[in-house]
Parts: sequence; C-alpha cells; structure tokens
Amino acid sequence: MNGATPSTGPASAREAAYRRLRAEILSLELPPGTAISEKDVSARFGVSRTPVRECFVRLAQEGLLDIYPQRGTYVSRIDVHLVEEARFMREQLEAAVVRLAAADGLDPVSLAELEANLLLQQSCLDDGQDGSRMYRLDEEFHARLFAACGKSHTWSVIGSAGVHLNRSRRLRLAADPDWRHLLEQHRAILQAIRRREPERAERVMREHLQLVRLDRARLAELYPDYFRID
Repeated sequence: MNGATPSTGPASAREAAYRRLRAEILSLELPPGTAISEKDVSARFGVSRTPVRECFVRLAQEGLLDIYPQRGTYVSRIDVHLVEEARFMREQLEAAVVRLAAADGLDPVSLAELEANLLLQQSCLDDGQDGSRMYRLDEEFHARLFAACGKSHTWSVIGSAGVHLNRSRRLRLAADPDWRHLLEQHRAILQAIRRREPERAERVMREHLQLVRLDRARLAELYPDYFRID
C-alpha cells in the first residue's frame, strides 16, 4: 500500500506563495504602497511565476494588492473607511461573545488558557517593546475567547474582513508603545467573565475595542504614504 505524502505540486506552491506573501503584507514587512513584481517574488520564494501570478490575483481580491495593467502591482494602502467598518463589525460580535462567556461561564481549561495568555502579555511588557509579539498575543486572547464559546468560525470571518483594520492596529501599537492599558482591559474582561458579570464584560470589551479606532490625524502624520482616506 502506498503511503500518502504531502503534495508538492502547483497547488501547494501556489498556496505557499499566497500564505507567505499575505503574511508579509499583514505584518507590514511589505508596507502599504510598496511596489512588487512577479519576477522578484518568484525569485525570492523559489517558485515559478505562475503560482505567484495566481496569488497576486487572490490577494487583490482580498484588497491587499492593487494591480494596474502596464503600470505595476503595489501593496494596497490602508483604507480608513474599511478600517471603521471592520472595527464596527468586530465590536458588535465581540461584545456579544464576551456577554455569552460571562453569562454562561467558561470551562476551567479555557479560563486557564486565557490567564496564561495574559501572563505572556505581561512578560512582553516586561521584556521590552516588541509590537509584533504583543499584537500576536492580543489576537490570541480574542481568538481563544471565541473558541471557548464555540464561535471559532465567527472569529475567522472577523479575520477575513479585517485585513485593513489589522494593519492599522499594528501601526497603532508601533506608534503608541505604552500597552499597559491594553493589558489592564484584558484582565478586566477576564475578571468579569470569572465573576459572571455579562454587563460589565460587554462594557469593558466595547471600551477596549475603541482603542483600535483609527486616529486619522496622528497616524496620517506618522505614516503619510500608508493610508487611503478619500
């Protein structure tokens, strides 16, 4: 009987190129407005230009690339209108989920995982200003909360719709490295869940998500080439 082996064909090459390039855009390793080409990405990733071309189309459909025939391809600028729409959607869904968590209670394992995440956030603050790590821990805290309530698919939908929001959040963490308030709010959310206080849990979550509102003037001044405001 032949054993199954991982695919190494065109489909896997296309998916690998897509995932890698998408991660570079979302992490701001490739900043908004950066010009990229199929030739350069193909050489850098060690794949043919066909899977790169296909992943360019896919990323353009997600709003992460702008493709101009005969002119070139660029990492899309952050659209402030899409940022606000995604923030609004996330606030409504997260408020509902945290209310559910506090009303119904969470199992001991989920509570322990959330507490462990907060300890890692504290460690991140103690060790220095690592914005990328703090962003990942922040996302993990919210993802674990959704998973604990059986709403992992809802979290995936938020992620898919929030590519502009997530890039702006990374910029905000870089522009304002005092993240103590962020951690304090996470602690307050978990405390409200433990105490079975749904109204307080929802209120703190809504306040928490107001932190991600785009300060247009400040961020536009710090990163004038990164945003699309019109």
